[in-house]
Amino acid sequence: MSKKKGMFGRLFGTESKTQGKLAELQNEAGDNRQPVAGNKKKQGWFSRLKQGLSRSSNALSTGIADIFTKRKLDDETLEELEDMLIQADLGIDMALRITEAVGKGRYEKEIDPEDIRAILAREIETVLTPVAKALEIDAAAKPFTILMVGVNGTGKTTTIGKMAAKFRDEGRSVMLVAGDTFRAAAIEQLKIWGERTGAPVIASKIGADASGLVFDAMLRARETGTDIVMLDTAGRLQNKSELMAELEKIVRVIRKNDASAPHAVILVLDATTGQNALSQVEIFQKTAGVTGLVMTKLDGTARGGILVAIAEKYQLPVHAIGVGESIEDLHPFSAADFASAIAGTAKPE
Repeated sequence: MSKKKGMFGRLFGTESKTQGKLAELQNEAGDNRQPVAGNKKKQGWFSRLKQGLSRSSNALSTGIADIFTKRKLDDETLEELEDMLIQADLGIDMALRITEAVGKGRYEKEIDPEDIRAILAREIETVLTPVAKALEIDAAAKPFTILMVGVNGTGKTTTIGKMAAKFRDEGRSVMLVAGDTFRAAAIEQLKIWGERTGAPVIASKIGADASGLVFDAMLRARETGTDIVMLDTAGRLQNKSELMAELEKIVRVIRKNDASAPHAVILVLDATTGQNALSQVEIFQKTAGVTGLVMTKLDGTARGGILVAIAEKYQLPVHAIGVGESIEDLHPFSAADFASAIAGTAKPE
């Protein structure tokens, strides 16, 4: 992997002529935010992350200030802090962990809200550090097969496109497979990303058998010597049994082509769904054997703490997070950066 570029590098040159069409497709697919324009003022990643997490950070900072300003620490304030942290979707275990850390040696003393935020950042970083793992591509596993899963509207197809751009930027050949054969918008959106990244897109007619498409695509990838195959899938949780059966069939077909595949099963989660994201992890873990996570739309919610709750409960690797619609806004996950940004503390050294 190139040392000069982050995990999700950006495309060279100007924005594609298909930008407007891409926005329409994102609206239809459940993501109604507009892509960031090509002339957007460039910011460092931590600045973008801090700005993206500002709703979550402001909610936590305001709650902490309301509880601790001009008050001494006692059981009542700790209970209020615990309730506030749970409401911020950090999870019960995390809330208990933080309140216990705050209470040590501080009873009947006034506490500066900044001290609480520092403890919050420290405890969050401790939980997230073990799961902050970049997606590693094994060049010997050719094609390296990535199965992308997630419910409709999480930004899964867009994430595939951004990841493909990164891989192409590294000089790897990529094939995209439109396995969500039930939604025309998903297929067309993936084709646009294929055009933007120079990656071939394997697709079929609406309603076609996804597992058959996957089988043909993997054969073609092997014949052409493609480095990476990224498989999009449907995410219709309103019919869980049908979704599970289809995903299980796709996994079986993949393994017929390569017993070691899929080499990565990445679940894309939408931070705005809050606690629902926890049940999504459970469902897709059982169905497809999730190996890692990408969380999107952290800039659209005050409930960014859900990532911490998921990390603590499932301990799955978090490969990347998204705080916007430009390619630069999908970035490798850093526990220290995330903890500082959501707690509203200074940038870590």
